[in-house]
Amino acid sequence: MANWRRAWWPVGTWFFTVNLLERRNNRLLVEQIELLRQSVAKVQQAHPFAIHAWVVLPDHLHCILSLPEGDTDFPMRWRLIKSHFSRALPVNERRSQTRLRHGERGIWQRHYWEHLIRDEQDYRRHMDYVHINPLKHGHVTRVADWPYSTFHRYVANGVYPPDWCGSVDGALKGLE
Repeated sequence: MANWRRAWWPVGTWFFTVNLLERRNNRLLVEQIELLRQSVAKVQQAHPFAIHAWVVLPDHLHCILSLPEGDTDFPMRWRLIKSHFSRALPVNERRSQTRLRHGERGIWQRHYWEHLIRDEQDYRRHMDYVHINPLKHGHVTRVADWPYSTFHRYVANGVYPPDWCGSVDGALKGLE
């Protein structure tokens, strides 16, 4: 059995990738976007964190978050977000015996990818990666056309131009 260890850092900004268990032909996250937003807001209110960037794709999401100083418990936040989201949905997914035994739903992958942002360049690369992801996966032909992203907030604040990365040609170089 794998011994999953999470990095601990007293103050930090983190990049996350969180996946649905069944990713093939699954549009659950965009079909239930309001429920996901409510789940994140509920956890954020009880256990604060700052959202730097966020993109929701049909079957996974990417985000960059910071926790308050001295707080390193992002695993608890992800557990609560996943749990709140899952419990609000009707039970109609296939669940393994292991998941049934542990009282788990068959919606989310148990684990997620986290990366501690190391410096300003790393931060910018991950911000770009988050925002270009709908284009990378072929959901849109322009980043600005994807509605489930903080990209629009950054355009409004003048960080990105509205036509940033209008095509895939060369845009993903160094981001994959």
